[in-house]
Amino acid sequence: MEDFLALRRRIERLYAAFNRRDIAEVFDFLFPSVEWADGGQGGFVHGRANVADYWSRQWRAVDPTVTPLAVTTSPDGRVAVDVHQVVRDVSGVVISDTRVQHLYTLDGGLVARMDIEHTGE
Repeated sequence: MEDFLALRRRIERLYAAFNRRDIAEVFDFLFPSVEWADGGQGGFVHGRANVADYWSRQWRAVDPTVTPLAVTTSPDGRVAVDVHQVVRDVSGVVISDTRVQHLYTLDGGLVARMDIEHTGE
């Protein structure tokens, strides 16, 4: 139980760092060769440097805030995080307000891969 509570705290710190746009702190949670789902174009972004570039480009166009609602373990062993995702344009107008699920494959406690599941909500 304690290990899961520690994992949940780490996940919450990851999202807090993302929402602050603190790429360096987010990298503390990512495997160097991480595969990160590209929510806009599909496919994956590979490696920390490419993830940083992806986010930098994204943040120039939109302002996403992603809040974890629940952290569980999926049947296949991945960490499942139900999130509330609000995306605003650069002027602050909400363009998307959805709930999705992020699925994390861990390697040595670091995120090796992140997938996005659309829940339909």
